[in-house]
This record gives sequence, structure tokens and C-alpha cells, in this order.
Amino acid sequence: MTIVSPFLTFPNTGWWMQVAGAGLVILDKGEHFSKMSYRNRYRISGANNPILLTVPLVKGRNQREPMSGVQIFNEERWQVQHWRTLVSVYKRSPFFDHYEDSLRPLYEQKFTYLTDFNIAALEWAQKQLKLPLRTELTDTYQKEYAPEVKDLRIAGNAPVDFPRYYQVFEDRIGFQADLSILDLLFSEGPGARGWLISRKS
Repeated sequence: MTIVSPFLTFPNTGWWMQVAGAGLVILDKGEHFSKMSYRNRYRISGANNPILLTVPLVKGRNQREPMSGVQIFNEERWQVQHWRTLVSVYKRSPFFDHYEDSLRPLYEQKFTYLTDFNIAALEWAQKQLKLPLRTELTDTYQKEYAPEVKDLRIAGNAPVDFPRYYQVFEDRIGFQADLSILDLLFSEGPGARGWLISRKS
């Protein structure tokens, strides 16, 4: 199966469930930025409620250009804040220590373009999951693809069934479905790959 997808920041578990069995994933750099989406945000667990971490952009949410041109507003110390939040939330999770040293550099390296950070985040997660995911980048926006191509840019294409796995704060806020892949990795560690493959859509 071929899938076309927007560029997402640390894609959520639902995204990974869909691409785990794909033959090819086309990442669309040509589509225009969509505000209030996960193109520059990712959702993690929190002690009292889910937390939305946002990568700040040069023009804020009012982007009117293709994803390939969207720049990160690095005058805000967003990487420091994101990393501190991850440590605060997940330091007691079973596998945070397992991934900490390889993940930290993503929050120390400066990225100019949002797509560059998103690619780095995707490649890091793919490496940890050991998934043979084949990806291609396209700079040209294509509104429609052939019927056999699954388009994840379209709302409503996400899976609705999210079997539970261990979460640090489930006893406080209940199980939170479709969080960032970081939550699954910190909770299940190397077992995250098997969890995704057994539930791929």
C-alpha cells in the first residue's frame, strides 16, 4: 500500500499504526501549512491532563506557504522547554532512560525549517521502532491521488480503535489514546514495535 501523509511532529500512534504495513509513504512538502494540526505540535501525557507541545513558527499560525518554506521561530527557547517537559513527565516511565541519550540531541541541534525537524523526529522514531519504512518527499502538492493510495491528509482517516498499553498517569487521568509515538516508546520500549505491527491498519 502507498500512503501520502502530511509532515507531522513526532507522529502519533494512530499514524504509525497506519504506516507500519505500508510499502511507501509519500511525505507532502508541497501542501500549505494547516493551523491547529499536528504539523508543528505533538501531544503527550501529563499528570493531570494531556500536554500539547508546540514548535513555534516565524509567522505563528498564520502561514500561507507550502510546508517546505515554514520556518521555526528559534528566538523562543522551545527546545529547552520541550525537553524539560519530557523529562518531567517521563523520567519515571519504564524506558525513558533507554532513549534519553539518543533523543536529547534533537533538542540541542538548531533547525531552521519545520520539515527538517519533523524529518529528524520521524527518522529517530523509525530507528527506535526498527520499522522498514520507505519514505519519499514531494515538493509538488497534488490534491488527489489514485483510489488505491491512502491519503492521511484527509480528516477522518485515522483509526478509531486504540488498545490500551501502560501509561504513566493512567491511574490519574485514564488511558489517553493516540498520543505521540514518544509516549508509546517510553512506556513499552522495544515492545512498541510489536504493539504497532499487531495493530497495523
